[in-house]
Amino acid sequence: MTQSVTRNSYDVVVVGGGAAGLSAATALGRARRRVLLVDAGEPRNAPAHGVHNFLTRDGIGPLELQRLGREEVRRYGGEFLAARATGASRRDGRFRVETTAGGVDAARLVVASGLSDELPPVPGLRERWGRDVVHCPYCHGFEVADQALGVVATNALSSHGAWLFRQWSDDVVFFQHTAPELPAERREELLARGVRIVEGEVVEVVSTDDAISGVRLADGTVVPRRVLVVAAPVRVDSPVLDALGLAREPVVVGDVEIGEHYPSGPGGATSIPGLHLAGNVTDPMAQVVTAAGAGLVAGAAVNAGLIAEETAAAVARFRTTS
Repeated sequence: MTQSVTRNSYDVVVVGGGAAGLSAATALGRARRRVLLVDAGEPRNAPAHGVHNFLTRDGIGPLELQRLGREEVRRYGGEFLAARATGASRRDGRFRVETTAGGVDAARLVVASGLSDELPPVPGLRERWGRDVVHCPYCHGFEVADQALGVVATNALSSHGAWLFRQWSDDVVFFQHTAPELPAERREELLARGVRIVEGEVVEVVSTDDAISGVRLADGTVVPRRVLVVAAPVRVDSPVLDALGLAREPVVVGDVEIGEHYPSGPGGATSIPGLHLAGNVTDPMAQVVTAAGAGLVAGAAVNAGLIAEETAAAVARFRTTS
């Protein structure tokens, strides 16, 4: 992404250049707004082979999808700043966004900076993340179908992952690892569907010829596997939102806390006027296509807010001159 900033003041600054941020910037560019997108170029899904369930783009590489998205933003006059957003402030109804390449000013701010995955500290696992260590059946299930799968359990929801991935393979092993003991009903469900349950902690992911070949347990046993499933907790870390005072909240599924997010409402609106969120920074469960949709909705909401503000100013002028 090249740096092409032409001014210090914009209608909207978008922080984050993934699907959500690109979609928001495209919608705002098409609305003839002056838009700057700030992105450090470190997408969460970069290690993945492809993006799936994205209509007409199924299987496209994450970086290629970003490249095409940037082209669309440029087509509608959007600009890019290859930098990391380091903070922000709000004064007189406008935002000042600080970056590693300097500060910029905007009437509205959209943050779509995503999240990070807190992987369990198992040697050999992080190196395979996004390749043959996966997390989402709808993102990766078809591609790993009929292979020897292993679900490395880290919380009470991990058994749900085994329950789902069984749809794609007859050979699924549930590694109890550090998760709480399975409820009797879920254990029965997994066993009834042919899922093998293995007690003991996983201490190493074993790879051979640049591919997973198995997992080593604490007692030294190596269980052959080709693909591992890990539902890692998700964390958000936005110095922009922290500086503006937007508090993080836990994300709870059932009664299990799976991570955190910054809360938002319809259109990505927040408790801070003029600040909108889109994508995984506020919705950890969003896939690429839904993050893109949220970016469009946030962009439209931002534009509507600007129109309302401009209309109010126009009415005030009209009344004065009349």
